[in-house]
Parts: sequence; C-alpha cells; structure tokens
Amino acid sequence: MTYLWSVFTKPWIGLPGDELGRLISGLGFAGAEVPVRDTAYVTPAIAEAELPKFTAQLRAEGIEPISVASDLSEQVFAACAESGVPMIRIMADLGPDGYAAAVRRNRELLERAVVLTERYDVQVGVQPHHGRYVSSTLGVLQLLDGLPDRFKLVWDAAHDALAGDHPAVTLELGADRLGIVNLKNVHYLRADGGWKTNFVEAEDGLSDWPAVFATLRQLNYSGPICLTGQYSDPAVPVETRLEKDLRFAVTSAAQHPSRE
Repeated sequence: MTYLWSVFTKPWIGLPGDELGRLISGLGFAGAEVPVRDTAYVTPAIAEAELPKFTAQLRAEGIEPISVASDLSEQVFAACAESGVPMIRIMADLGPDGYAAAVRRNRELLERAVVLTERYDVQVGVQPHHGRYVSSTLGVLQLLDGLPDRFKLVWDAAHDALAGDHPAVTLELGADRLGIVNLKNVHYLRADGGWKTNFVEAEDGLSDWPAVFATLRQLNYSGPICLTGQYSDPAVPVETRLEKDLRFAVTSAAQHPSRE
C-alpha cells in the first residue's frame, strides 16, 4: 500500500486548476486539498459552477482532489458532490462566549450538517488547530462523538505537538475517525517577551514524523497524507521546502511501510 501524497494548495491560492496541477505534480504530489474560500480562485459563491471545472483540470494533470478547505454551506456540499471531492475540511473556532459554549455551538453546526452529508455523500473533516480553535485531537474527537461516520478527524502533526500530545496516543485514539493525516512541523520562538509559533521544515520541529509513520503502519492507515506547505520564514521558496519535506516524509514512510 502506498499513500496518496497530497498538498494543501493555499500557497498558490490564485492559480487556475491547470497551472496549479502542473506545478504540484512537478513537485512530486498526486493529490491536493483545495481552498474554497472568499480569497481563493474558487470561492463558495461560485463553487457549484467552477469547482467541477477546476477539479477536472487538476485530474487532467494527474492530481486527485482529496478535500476542500471551506465552509459547511449547501452550495459547497453540492459543488463537492458534483466534482467528486470526498471531504470538506473545517476547524472548530472558539469565540468570546468561552470554550464550553463554543464547543456547543460547533456541535450544533455539525449536527445541522448531518442531513447535507447524507444528501450529497460528502464527508466533513474537523482539524484541531492551535490558538482560538479546538486545539487538541482529543477535543475534536469529543466534538465528533456520536456523529455519523461521515464526520472525520483530520489529524495534524504540528498542532498535535503544540497540544503536547504524541502521535502514538492520538492517532490510535482517533483511528476509527481518521480521514486525512496532515504533515507540517513547528517549534516556539521567543518574541516580544513571550513565545510565538514558528512553522518549520520537517526535521526542525516538535513533531516526530517517523513516529507518525510508525503509528500509521500499526493502524494500517491507507488514506491521504497531506503536506500543508506552511512555513513561517519566507526566505526560502515554499516549493523548495515542500520538495525537501516530501522526500523526508517518503523516506520516513519507507522505514515504516503501510501493511498490505
């Protein structure tokens, strides 16, 4: 079993599908998560008309769309169904109402989306995110508890590390919900009397990618692996860093191959 090596295409958010497909195929990827946001080439308002064309252009370049990063509006569900995109990825935001109230609010949002997941046969993936979101894998799993199987965990290496967790624990606990594995890395830098997150290359951060693949092997995971292309320092082109990180990920996976 080989992984579908994918990339979040946010760094090239303004490119049309044909140019984007050629670019990321040239970097060595075969899958893509596509932003469908107000700042993207395909926005939610035009998604029903434009996403099928965009994804067809990607497929013509050998790139399979694994998900969109968007909202849970019906127009986005309909666009994904028409385009053959299996998942909408979101994050569970926290507001001034406090954590418990925000979790209830996000749970209500997900419950309202149940009928849309059934109508369009499109999954919803929820990713933990450091900061003003539900930040831990375990928090996301609690949020999803009791929802239908179409509601998935998008596990993220960097945010799992920022939460102080370890992939051997959180991937195993989330195995039944695991839809996508995101790979990026991060550490802290001291700044302005405090600390800030600094997103870095694969070998420089808090997350142990070889440990991720060792756990995925034990779980017999065969879904997409998505490198998110997030780096805080703009001094090196994102394409250069992604090529290096993809090589490191492929090498790490080869050391811990997925079982047939």
